[in-house]
Amino acid sequence: MTAPPAPATRVALLGSATLTIMAAAIMSPSLPSMRADFRSDVLVRLALTVTSLAIAVSAPIAGVVADRFGRKPLLTGSLVLYAVAGTAGLYAPGLGALIFSRAVLGLAVGGIMTAISALIADLFTGPARARFLGLQQAFASLGGVVFLPLAGALAAVGWRAPFWLYAASLLVVPIVVVAVTDRPAAAAPAAAPPPGRSAPYLGIYAVALLATLVFFMVPTQLPFLLADLTASTVVVGVAVAASTASSAVAAVGYAALRRRLGFAAITTLSVALLGAGWAIVGLTTALPVILAGVLIGGAGVGFAVPNLNTWLSELAPPARRGRVLGGLVTAIFLGQFLSPLVLAPLVGALGIARSFVVAGVACVVLTVATTAAASLRRRRSRGVVVDRRPVRVVRRPIEQRIIR
Repeated sequence: MTAPPAPATRVALLGSATLTIMAAAIMSPSLPSMRADFRSDVLVRLALTVTSLAIAVSAPIAGVVADRFGRKPLLTGSLVLYAVAGTAGLYAPGLGALIFSRAVLGLAVGGIMTAISALIADLFTGPARARFLGLQQAFASLGGVVFLPLAGALAAVGWRAPFWLYAASLLVVPIVVVAVTDRPAAAAPAAAPPPGRSAPYLGIYAVALLATLVFFMVPTQLPFLLADLTASTVVVGVAVAASTASSAVAAVGYAALRRRLGFAAITTLSVALLGAGWAIVGLTTALPVILAGVLIGGAGVGFAVPNLNTWLSELAPPARRGRVLGGLVTAIFLGQFLSPLVLAPLVGALGIARSFVVAGVACVVLTVATTAAASLRRRRSRGVVVDRRPVRVVRRPIEQRIIR
């Protein structure tokens, strides 16, 4: 048994978590001014999305680094790189340099997220791990609630001003250096996974990719849907923030849910909530009902992310946790990057509202099919055991009667 982490260690982990999910979006309020300055709509948008792509690509590499050299060096170095690459927007001479710095920022975020998840898996066990992973997701969501309004206010000064916010990571670095310690298990040599054991990982990654792809319809599609309904920019901001806030609240409640349900059941519930919420968004034109749908869908993601993180932490051996959890980071941010690209043909063919409905129904159908398949497998496994016994028990009395 190991002692629970000190309060300073918890502060370091949660403080680092607040810097992750919102990293790419800090420059969102600056996009219109940047487009006017650089006269390139496509490249300006690429500066926003390239961060998510870089996170997705770099997370598996960060996982290998975490397993071989330790979680603390990866986290410390990534936090420093986060500040350097993030604040590069203050002085980048051109759009090409800015896009490059945003890609480097993605490398830093991938390292931070992977190191945090691996540290939590190492430092906590059982219900405490589930509870803290829920807090990690909640603080990551709250980071968006705090930093994005600040970015909007700074963007009124100039499009470069929001990039100062990335320097906040330097406040966390001293706490990490003093308070965070790698557990010995993190330095153990990595063992090859047993044959067939990678299949559960891939299934969890697929769920994370799908859930994030669908959830990211909020920042990429919902503003246009609300604009068609003549909603003000304030309402749009409230709706987008509501999805993040409900995700944070659900993540805090994840530990209590985990005490009552298993991993598969929580995953089913999470995807079903996301699907139901999105179907509600697409089936109504009433703003309060749309907001309710956004809250329901956000709660589904709030349950899903810590659940999948906890599930992988339980499945992965300690020496491979870094790379296994890095794969989850890849799935999440790849879903963010692919969301507008994958959904563009659907939106073009059906419109935004119907696309929300189709995405929601697809989530519900997938949930029902997965639950039915799991239930069928359980019944078959029970049937094999139960059916064999009567044959062996009944044959002997019948044979004795025939002999008599």
